[in-house]
Amino acid sequence: MLSFHQAVEDDFAAVNALIIKQLHSQVALVENIGHYIVDAGGKRLRPLLVLLIARALGCKNARHIDMAAIVEFIHTATLLHDDVVDVSALRRGRVTANAQWGNAPSVLVGDFLYSRAFQMLVTLGDMQIMSVMADTTNTIAEGEVLQLVNAGDASTNEERYRRVIACKTAKLFEAAAECGALIGGADKETCIELARYGHHIGMAFQLIDDMLDYNGSSTEMGKNIGDDLAEGKPTLPLIYTLQFGDADEAELIRHAINEKSAAEMPRIIEIVQNNGALQYTEQAAIREVESALACLDSLPASRYRDELVALAHFSVTRRF
Repeated sequence: MLSFHQAVEDDFAAVNALIIKQLHSQVALVENIGHYIVDAGGKRLRPLLVLLIARALGCKNARHIDMAAIVEFIHTATLLHDDVVDVSALRRGRVTANAQWGNAPSVLVGDFLYSRAFQMLVTLGDMQIMSVMADTTNTIAEGEVLQLVNAGDASTNEERYRRVIACKTAKLFEAAAECGALIGGADKETCIELARYGHHIGMAFQLIDDMLDYNGSSTEMGKNIGDDLAEGKPTLPLIYTLQFGDADEAELIRHAINEKSAAEMPRIIEIVQNNGALQYTEQAAIREVESALACLDSLPASRYRDELVALAHFSVTRRF
């Protein structure tokens, strides 16, 4: 267990217990699929943001527990839908739900988790938080569609790529941080700064994820290396190579993206590892972390603040 998980260990136990309780359904298949993907674990960074920020602001009630579970349900729903759209077969080192049960059950259980999250939001009874989460789920959906539009399009530039990851990944980090601040009773300016912290952490997280697709291992990452290329996703290492690689390298990658083919994956990995693309992507992530850390100035000194700093650094040093 990482230090920032240990800092809120009891809260995490309460979140996990609440998740199990809220997964209850009269339909057995809903519970089976829900438990399957939730039990797969993962780093749970989004609910962690809720817990650490709420605690850093002195939260004394249990509302942060509910909010963390809500965020995890929404994240889990997006995973179920993502794996269907991407035709993924492996996540977190296990067969995906869609590969095991089929696309239709996975999509419908994703819908169940979305709706359960909003049932819990209603119970929480905070219109400001509900507004944040409603906007967030809408933005995530837009990001998914935008990524679909960009798939197979080798003309995608860095600006379009960043817009996708801001919507698809960073938005839920941002919402988790903002809702943790709202539950902690922060003033408007602090809420804005902590939302920015979450945004920058989410951007860094995705940038490193895309770097590791060309510099990691399937075992450590729990997914098949090369999946993004097979889906025609023009991520930053490829965009950099298209812009700065030599003509033959650029043409090879352009063809792979346009054809959604990972047939030349070993050669493409060699190219992006040798032309500075991975260093460029990592430096972009480091800049996001520096921006994130600057947003923590409004928080008082505490163990929880220290762990938010550690979490920021982890987002770029991780290799899984």
